[in-house]
Formats: sequence, structure tokens, C-alpha cells
Amino acid sequence: MGKGFYISKPLGLVLFGLGVGSVLTIFALSVVYAQEKRKNEVDAIDGSRMVTTEAPHSTSAPSNEPWDKYRLPDTLLPEYYNLTLWPRLVPDEQGMYVFTGTSGVAFKCVKKTNLIIIHSHQLNFTLTSEMHHAKLTGLGGTSAPAVLKTWLRTQTQFMVIQLKENLQVGKSYWLYMEFRGELSDDLGGFYRSQYTENGVQKVVATTQMQPTSARNAFPCFDEPSMKAVFHLTLLHPPGTVALANGMDLGTENIIIDNQEVLRTRFEPTEKMSTYLLAFVVSEFTKIRSPHEANVLIRIWGRREAIESGQGNYALNVTLPILKYLENYYNTTYPLSKSDQIALPDFAAGAMENWGLVTYRELSLFYDPKVSSNEDKEWVVTVISHELAHMWFGNLVTMRWWNDLWLNEGFASYVSYLAADYAEPTWNIKDLMVLQQVQRAFAVDALVSSHPLSSNEDEVVTPDQIDQLFDTITYSKGAAVLRMLSEFLTESVFAKGLHNYLHQYAYSNTVYTDLWEKLQEVVDADSSIQLPASINDIMNRWILQMGFPVVTIDTQTGSISQQYFRIHPEAEVNKPSAYNYEWLVPITWMKSGSNMGQHWLLAKTNLYEPMKTDTDWILANLNVTGYYRVNYDSQNWERLLTQLTSDHKVIPVLNRGQIIDDAFNLARAEIINITLALRTTKYLSKEMEYIPWESAIRNLQYFFLMFERTEVFGPLQTYLQRKVQPLFEHFKAITSNWTQKPPRHMDQYNQINAISMACKTGVKECLELTRMWYRQWMTNPDSNPIPPNLKATVYCNAIAAGGVEEWDFGWQMFKNTTIATEADKLIYGLSCSKEPWLLNRYLEYTIDPNMIRKQDVTYAIVYIAGNVIGQPLVWDFVRGNWERITKDFDDGSFFFGRLIQGITKKFSTEFELQQLQRFKEEIAASSFSFGTQAIEQAIEQTKANSKWISENKAQVMNWLTKQSA
Repeated sequence: MGKGFYISKPLGLVLFGLGVGSVLTIFALSVVYAQEKRKNEVDAIDGSRMVTTEAPHSTSAPSNEPWDKYRLPDTLLPEYYNLTLWPRLVPDEQGMYVFTGTSGVAFKCVKKTNLIIIHSHQLNFTLTSEMHHAKLTGLGGTSAPAVLKTWLRTQTQFMVIQLKENLQVGKSYWLYMEFRGELSDDLGGFYRSQYTENGVQKVVATTQMQPTSARNAFPCFDEPSMKAVFHLTLLHPPGTVALANGMDLGTENIIIDNQEVLRTRFEPTEKMSTYLLAFVVSEFTKIRSPHEANVLIRIWGRREAIESGQGNYALNVTLPILKYLENYYNTTYPLSKSDQIALPDFAAGAMENWGLVTYRELSLFYDPKVSSNEDKEWVVTVISHELAHMWFGNLVTMRWWNDLWLNEGFASYVSYLAADYAEPTWNIKDLMVLQQVQRAFAVDALVSSHPLSSNEDEVVTPDQIDQLFDTITYSKGAAVLRMLSEFLTESVFAKGLHNYLHQYAYSNTVYTDLWEKLQEVVDADSSIQLPASINDIMNRWILQMGFPVVTIDTQTGSISQQYFRIHPEAEVNKPSAYNYEWLVPITWMKSGSNMGQHWLLAKTNLYEPMKTDTDWILANLNVTGYYRVNYDSQNWERLLTQLTSDHKVIPVLNRGQIIDDAFNLARAEIINITLALRTTKYLSKEMEYIPWESAIRNLQYFFLMFERTEVFGPLQTYLQRKVQPLFEHFKAITSNWTQKPPRHMDQYNQINAISMACKTGVKECLELTRMWYRQWMTNPDSNPIPPNLKATVYCNAIAAGGVEEWDFGWQMFKNTTIATEADKLIYGLSCSKEPWLLNRYLEYTIDPNMIRKQDVTYAIVYIAGNVIGQPLVWDFVRGNWERITKDFDDGSFFFGRLIQGITKKFSTEFELQQLQRFKEEIAASSFSFGTQAIEQAIEQTKANSKWISENKAQVMNWLTKQSA
């Protein structure tokens, strides 16, 4: 994310007996289940009852009973599980897909109790004894107390077993259960994915346990600190292959009631958390690493995709990435194999299951004939992210979800280092500024943001846990760890990581454990001089939300900091123990030569080297610090003069930073909006990707706010003049668009050149995109559009066309078997200017036969990005809210992406009232998630309205002067 697992002879016999016995038990369960109408009905068949019960005297009133709390009591610790599951890949007589199973868990009693509380959700159980769900026995000669009663508590997702006597402290017990569940298509727990191959529908049984869905697949102690070893057996149809975290120990044919079934057993896992468990039954095929490789690497997927070579790139980069990470951590990869599997239906981008990483197809597959450079980069960075987890997250795991940021932020940071090693010519580490730092700034500047780490008791329900999987956790986590690594140096940081992993292997930690191991390395290295302990420095970045803007006054040498809020009038109702004051590592350069470093340790101080009357000063070199920078007006003028005269003197990352900081400082009312606009005047000379991308992202806000106003025309005219030289530059270096730019960053900037040229009305661009698309329509079997440019060409050509162009795009979407191509067409189809076509497209999003559930959010948000589609989407989503959301297990994550995408253009009082009314409707409904997303949308809408009223006239006047 083994070395082996020792089992005493008596225990081995117990596990073997349970494994063999489970086959007959599961068959009996299947007979029972086939005759049930729905999963919650109760039937009595052959003396066996499937039951679901609720806790006695349960009410909605608060309770101090342990089963009414969302956290497990600290009385029991699991040691190992023996799990057998049998998924049915064909529907039963009622049209349901089901799975049945048996589970045994060995646990130790560590505190006196007469209760066994274990997670279970959406499972029904066979009564294993008279009116009881489970059978309890003692291990090692221990006698088990009798079961008094059992029940399920659906609100807290627990099975509760009350015993007649207390368990003995220090003794181990065995809890055995038989159960079944639905193999639904909700993309969570143990679920099904479907695809068509050679005209035949195929079904895959697969898993997504993170964060709290292992309990949907089998009863378990479903918390990250409840690590255990898992012994797994899967029963599956002939012609299928079974995969799991561990290597298979062999597959045998068995007969159950004249039905042939395959039984595959797997080697026991390492000691790990339940959310990392994974298993898949499919008809997939594979490619594998050479036999002489130390680690078995296999890429699995649909036969057509594997045989056409779509998995080759993933196979080629996985071993170098693993080798890099082994060297970086100075720790050997803990497992004997690394399976990676691409699933047709998968909610997230990928999941770091230890030894069996699951992916969306577009996150693992790459076809050089069809996929773009961005697709290729996505594959290598996602693989790097997931493999980074094999050590950081899997080998050593956070104790509770409140420290999820440490897992995900670290993997996000290290993914760029590993991807850079795998693709050294791409300069991919620079993209971290665009993809992580600036992305985090945008969310963390809102007062509805949250700290990276919170108290454990603030994150207890599944919905609260789900909401942590956000930009702050991933991108801000990556940004602050990158900053820490920079001021410590990468070698010191890596050494501390090694010590951390070595000490806490196969156990759980809190983030301060990492600070402690890093501090030990710092204390032993006299060359590292810090103004305070790592704990004191970093806790200010971890325990309070937001970040500072550092203001440098070159007239006085003063350096000051203040909490940066993009909407300064918004009220901050989250107090901070540090009073929103940070210890800030400031790196700087003076007029392109002299460089230095300084720690800002208070709200303000004087620093003589910052005082100058002639030189310009640039702070936060290469944007290694997590803060924005403002200057006195004289220094801003000197920087703008330098950009105009010779912009290359300023490092490319800082050219992007100057633009991004200026626009955001203007939105926060710290500098004038015209100063921000002036940072774009030099762009007609700029040919590098990062400054252009920073400018386009910030100007996108202007498009969002002014697209429906009279400012839009002058804005288009101004930007057309800026982008025309870039368009001509790429036309020249690609020999009139017939070749691909050689550099990775240039390939990205070519997309910007065409996209912005078409967006601002460059006639040659519009003709070029229509010509390419029309050629494709003439010969659908030969797409002439360069892979890197497909998304922007599809969008512009469909926007310029009508029903014929849209229908052709839809047919190509339905025909393609390549996930990256489908993704680009999903976007392109959203660009139509015909309302009726967009409405038809919206109707398709709630039909899983038209658009896969995993793609619904993207399609809706893409349509909302269309000025014509946005009001259609808002009406559609409110009118179909229940239907849209009911099948999604990751409710909070889904809701947040949807609301943010739909409401980003909101800026009027009417839209604000609609949004507030929608919040009230959601609050009054049965939905228990989404309040944070709606609050952020309300905050953003208020700010948008205020920004337009204060800046519209200024922007209009400035743009008019530029065209004079």
C-alpha cells in the first residue's frame, strides 16, 4: 500500500473448517435470498430467517447508549477476519443482483464489557442460533458468554450483541455471521459495474470501501485504527477471475447443487484498515511485468482495452514509480505484487487499496492514437498518487479521519516527485503551483473554509467524514507539505519520513507524530536553522483555516501579514488559537540577482534588505510558500515595467504568481482592479504556459461575471489582441497545425492558444475547428483532430453548429470504448447554443443507459458552464434533485461538486434568493449532507454581486481605453 503471516496449528484448523463450511452456508443463503422480494423483507424458509431489526426503544432523541454514538467503543480490538463472499453476476427472479457471505472475526477484549458493537449497514443476516444474528465462541480455551439479544441500529450503522455476562479482559473471541446484501450500482461498498463487449453485457463485482463502506460489504470494525489481517475467499462463476489485496493461493472448481462454481483463496493481507480492503470478480484480462521483476505488476481491464494496448503506458511507468518511492522513503515496497485495475464505473479517480488499486478507466488507460498529453499526465500522476499511499496511508495510517489531510495531501505532493522521475522531460513539478497551490488558495480564501486538521469529536458521522474529501484536504495539504519540505530541504524531509514509516509501520498515528520524527532529524543537523520547532511552525498552518497575504513596503522595509479573505466583508465565525497569525518562510530576490530568505515571525517587522528606491523586489520565489504577496505601489510599478521590458528576467513560476496574486488581491479589495488588469498587458510577448494559464483562470472570472453584460465585447476585443501572437506562434512552430509541439508545457499552451483565440472570436481559429470537425463527420472512422486539441475543437465546433453536429458527437460518444475520448465528448456536447439540445442532454444525465453515473456530475457542470445552459441546469437540478442524488453513495462529495459548478455564475439578488430558498428546502428534506457546499455558494454569490457593482464601471473604462 507480505512478508508472511504466522498462524498456530489449532487456529489454522479453525480457519480451514470455517472456509470449507462457508461454501454450503453461502449456497443455503442464496436459496433463501432468491425467494425474497426485496432486501428488507422477512421470510421463513427451511427454518432459516433473514432479518433486519432496529434497536429496542430507539428514538430520534439524543442517547448516551454506546450504540447511539457514531464511534466504536474502545473495548474490543479486531485481530483477523475470515471472509467468504459470493457475488451473483446475473439478476435473480426479482431482477436484483445479490451477494451472500460468511464472516468470522477474531477480536480481543481490552476493557470490561458485555456488549459487542460492530459496524453493519444495508446487510441482512441469517439467524445462526435461536433468534440471534451471530455465534460467539472463545479462542485459546476461553469460554464465551451466551448471547442475550442482538439488534441493528440503522442510524449509527451498528450491529449490537448484548451478552449475559462480561467478556474477559485480555482474552480473544470468535464472532461468526452469515449475511447477504444487494450488489447494487451505487458505486460504494461491494457494488456492480457493467459494460458491453462484442454486443454482450458484462457485469463486474467490485468494491469501494473508503471511507465508511466496508460495513456495506460485511460486518466489521470499520474504523481506520481497527487494523487487522484479512483472510479472503471468493466464490465466482466459471470464466471469471477473482482478485483481492493478496496474491491468490489457487482456484478450484467445486459443485454446489449441480452448479459449477470457482473458489479462489487469497494469501492473508498485511495488518491494515478496513477501508483498504478490495476484491473484484470480472472477465477482465491483464498484462504483467517481466518475470524477473522483484514485484509482480499487473494491469487489468476490459479485454478490448488491454489487447489494444491501453494499459501499456501504466505498466511501463509503474515499476519506475515504485522504485523511486522505495528510494524516496528508503523503505522497501511492503507487498509481493501490485495489481492495478481499470473499472468502467468508479466514483473517484482511483483508490489506493493495498495491493489492488482501483481506477477509473481514464485514470489508468492511455491510447497514444486517441488520448491527449493531458490524459497521459493524468495517468502518471494518479498512479504516482495511489502508489505513494502504499507507504504513507497504508503502511502507516491516520488514527482517525480528522487527519485525512496527512494521507491525501502527502500523496498529492509526492505524486509530482514520482511523476517527474517517470517523465523527467516534462518539468511536471512546476505544475504543482497551478494544480495544487492556486487551487487551494481559491477555496481557502473563503470564510467557509476549514482547518486541515480538527478535533476527532468534530468528525464522527459518515457524512462529516465524506465532506473532508475536498480541495483543502488534497491541495492545501500538498501545498503546506511542499512548503515544509522546501524550508527543511528535501533530504531532511525524506529522512524524517523514513524514520516515521519505520517506527509506525502497520500502526496508526496523528500528525504530530510526523512532526516529532522530522524534528529529530532537524535537531541532529546543525545546518538547518529554524526560528521555532516544527510543531510550532506547522500547527499554525494545520490548525487554523486560511493563509496570509504578506505585504512588503520597499519604502520602509516593513513586512506585514494579514489573514487573506477573498470577500473581506464576510464574517469569520471560526475563532483561531493563533489569531490568524503564521510563521512565514519568505524567500525573495532583488532585480533578478540578489536572493535571500527571511522568517516573518509576527504580524509585522522591519527587514532592512527589503528597503529600496530603485530595485524591484519579488517575494515567494517559485511560489514555495503558501501565501500571497502584495507590495507598495512603487514596487508594483517596477515589476510591471520589468514584465513589459524583459519578462524573462522574472522566473516563469513567479510571472504566473504576479498575475494570480494581483487578480486575487483586487478581488479582496486590497489593490485596484486596473492594477490587476495591467499585469496582462505584456502577455502578447509571453509564450510560456504557466503565466498564460494563470491569466486565463483569473480572466475566466471576468467571463463568468460579464458574459451577460455590455462589458463582454470590449473584454473579447482586448484579449483577442493579446492571444493573437500566441495563436500565430503555435501555428508557426507546428507547421500550420500539422505537428505537435515538442515540449510538454508547449502542448498545454497550444490548447490555450486555440481555446482563447476561438473564445475571443479569432476568425481563423473558428474556421480551423469547424474544418477539423467537419472532416471527422465526413469520415467517422478517421478522426483528423490532434488528440491534445480534441476537447476545445469539439466544444467550438458543436457551439458553432446545430443538431447535425450535436447528434454526430453524441453518436461518437456512444460508440467509443476509450474513456478519455468519452470524457472529451461529454464536455464538447455541453457547448451547444441550442437550448432544446441542452435540455435533451440534461434528460440523458438521469438515464444510466445514456450516461454512466460516474459521469453525471461532470456532464451537468459542463452544461452549467455554458451561458445558455446555466439557467436550464439550475431549473433542472432543483426539479429533479431527488432523482439525481438518490443513487449516489458519496452524497456530500457529489453534492459539493454539483452545487459549486452550477452556481459559480450567480451574481444577482434573485439568484441569491433562489439559492437561499434551495438551502431551506434541502434542510427540510431527508438529505443530511450539503450544507457546507450551499453556504459556500451563498457566500460566493454575495461576493460576486458586490464585486460587479464595485468594478464593472472601472473594468469597462479601462478596456475601452485599451482599444482607443
